[in-house]
Amino acid sequence: MVTRPPADDAPRTASSTVRATLADVARLAGVSAKTVSRVVTDTDTVAPATRARVEAAVAELRFRPNFLARDLRHGAVSKTVGFVMGDITNPFYFELGAGMERELHRVGLTMVLTATEDDPAAEERVVGSLLAQRVRALVVVPIAGDQAYLEHERSLGTPIVCVDRPPTGLHVDTVLLQNRAGAAAAVDALTAIGHRRIAYVGSPGDLYTNRERLAGYREALARVGVHDTAHWERTDGDGRDFEAAIHDVLHQADAPTAVLTGNNRASAALLRAVGTDRSDLAYVGFDDFDLADVLGFSVVAYDMREFGRLAAQCVLDRLDQPDAPTRAIEVPVHLVPRGSGERPPA
Repeated sequence: MVTRPPADDAPRTASSTVRATLADVARLAGVSAKTVSRVVTDTDTVAPATRARVEAAVAELRFRPNFLARDLRHGAVSKTVGFVMGDITNPFYFELGAGMERELHRVGLTMVLTATEDDPAAEERVVGSLLAQRVRALVVVPIAGDQAYLEHERSLGTPIVCVDRPPTGLHVDTVLLQNRAGAAAAVDALTAIGHRRIAYVGSPGDLYTNRERLAGYREALARVGVHDTAHWERTDGDGRDFEAAIHDVLHQADAPTAVLTGNNRASAALLRAVGTDRSDLAYVGFDDFDLADVLGFSVVAYDMREFGRLAAQCVLDRLDQPDAPTRAIEVPVHLVPRGSGERPPA
């Protein structure tokens, strides 16, 4: 079936598979194209009633102004791929981005990155700013919430790949870690040497990665008959609260003999809280981090650059075959014993 563009005198609708233009907005709002331009660029005074009509038309048509139009030759294609990460201070995202960038550079594409700071209210705004630049494709680390707002852009042909966390309300390619299996492997190793009182300290449970890692932790403990783990779990804080959470769980009655940290920041907080001389405490961290090998910190590790390369390859494959079936790729993880996770309970 061939989708024909609407007639010149009929504005496109939000359900159209052709990208709305400034002229479409002008027709729907009943104003000139110049007036629409003044509203979307906010470069001149426009009567409030007129502005309201234009903004309503922009919203209805899901119009995104093309700020690169004046810079690109007619018919030229953008060579940038947008990367929407979470917390910009987390080294994980820089390693992931480095792996992506290397693969994209290989075929002449560049990457522009921006961050949501894991704020659900910021995600759509940040993504919109990249789409306004007409990026060739998007790689997104979704936040807890609904990504259905991207469906229209996907239907227009923009390749979208979600990494680290799967989207909600959007069916696109994903590249995810083996979160559940990795956490379970860490706990299996601890229970194999006799631990049963094992704490888990990680990010809030509304994040996919933490839900999966927490599930793997619980499943592994259940295999050895430990089902009541709530009093050893601390998942209600962020990076600033990890140290307090660790102090709390280690000083309670029936204190744990081992700890699984759910990410690199929780691992760093554990070291700050207990130091490296707690020979009576075993601990394993999910995510490798700088100096973990020097500190003898056992971890669940994976190749972060390869993670990024796979995400970039998904983008390139989608550009090459836009109608191919969507894929869900899992990045393998493995346990790296370095000493801290091999201590039996006292």
